[in-house]
Amino acid sequence: MSNEHETVDAIVVGGGSAGAVLAARLSQDPARTVLLLEAGQVYAPDAYPLPLLDADTVADSDHDWGYTSRGTAQSPPLPTPRGKVLGGSSAVNAGVALRARAADFAKWGEHGAEGWTFDDVLPTFKLLESTPTGDDVYHGRSGPLPIRQRADDELTPSLRGFIEASVAQGHKRVLDFNGAEQNGAGGYPVDVVDGVRQNTGLVYLTAEVRRRPNLTIRGEVNVDRVLFEGTLATGVLAADGTVYRGREVILCGGAYGSPAILLRSGVGPSDDLADLGIGVVADLPVGRRLQDQPGYYNAYALAPGHLEMTPAVGSLLWTSSSEAAAGELDLHVTATHLMPGEFSPTGGAIVLMAALALPESAGTVKLAGRDPQDAPLIESNYLGTERDARRMLEAVKLGRAIARDPAFAPFVVQELAPGDAVTDDEALARVIAVNPAIYGHPTSTAPMGGLGDPWAVVDSVGAVKGVSGLRVVDAAIIPEALSSTTNVTVIMLAERIYQRVYAD
Repeated sequence: MSNEHETVDAIVVGGGSAGAVLAARLSQDPARTVLLLEAGQVYAPDAYPLPLLDADTVADSDHDWGYTSRGTAQSPPLPTPRGKVLGGSSAVNAGVALRARAADFAKWGEHGAEGWTFDDVLPTFKLLESTPTGDDVYHGRSGPLPIRQRADDELTPSLRGFIEASVAQGHKRVLDFNGAEQNGAGGYPVDVVDGVRQNTGLVYLTAEVRRRPNLTIRGEVNVDRVLFEGTLATGVLAADGTVYRGREVILCGGAYGSPAILLRSGVGPSDDLADLGIGVVADLPVGRRLQDQPGYYNAYALAPGHLEMTPAVGSLLWTSSSEAAAGELDLHVTATHLMPGEFSPTGGAIVLMAALALPESAGTVKLAGRDPQDAPLIESNYLGTERDARRMLEAVKLGRAIARDPAFAPFVVQELAPGDAVTDDEALARVIAVNPAIYGHPTSTAPMGGLGDPWAVVDSVGAVKGVSGLRVVDAAIIPEALSSTTNVTVIMLAERIYQRVYAD
């Protein structure tokens, strides 16, 4: 192995929503040397290109891993966006800044993950946030991440109409989804200021942070695997053969990237590793419990006179299905203008995306081969249980009922998908199964848990079981799908693990 670098205290693999946070926090101690390796481009804070700054542009193909996944047994391969740039998916997503709920964190405890109750994490949510509105009990004013709750006067007329129709259909009005109440309809909280998406590469890895002599950031470094001496992680091997040595390795590659690195490193199910000729370092259920939220795009043509599409995001109805457990909010219907207007005969479009936020189905992430250039094989297994299929159908029907309400109907002239010809439940269920949508919130491919959890890959602070010197800190370690979007909770996760493990 050629081109071996000198040993640093911590190697952070992946500069996305978690990795940028950890690199910034770990390097606050001038005595700790930190190396951040990012597979994508590393832009200076003032040099991000427009597609990464414009909050109405998502999943920019120039900064994407190009993954595909299998959604359902009936669906074709689905493009599966993941950010490949400093800032990761926080630089290409829709900018939604929705926290997980107290009920979500209670489930973490059921897996034996300690220190993750809502009371535990609320101070960290407040620490990372800078927002001018909301109750001080729930909100922070001076954190690195600017978050803004969309007010009614910021929304397009059709986005406001969606909220009004939801209320007319019997749902509560929510003014702050990151406050005391989430059950109802309102504008989204977003990490967008003046139309600019505030990704973690911008707000955590500021110009001042990047000048720290103990922090090195290298872009376009695709990490192949973790290097071990026995069961001690000693560094990483890049795809180009470069060796980077570290006293600790922290994987922040996301719910697909981190398990792929673990598997190539010999950390995973022994049978799968043996099939690929990979020696087993630790036999753990890596990639065996992928959870992701299935969606469906219920799209409409905006009416002439109501063609405004900025801002694109948006409004949310967050509610319970008829089969939800007590205290669960398992359905989302989101209203956005993320569908380009050219797909509508009127030049304007709105999508009421229905999503099952708390699926019980689990999928897998596996390796296609040992080559780090090969994308992982992602089987989402959407609607893998009859209950999931029923609840997903219920979500789509809920969105269609809102669209027909007199408070919303004047803003649209035509249902584009599935179309008025699809009327009965059986036909609608078939359409959903063939055309699922990526909501983009995968979790649980290297879940945290206690000794009694058979799915656990890491402990309550991300340390990989059965080895030393290796940690995973990203959405992969979240034990179950969240009822929210994931981004802000992943940022919190990194902040809290830093506090618990590394802070003085």
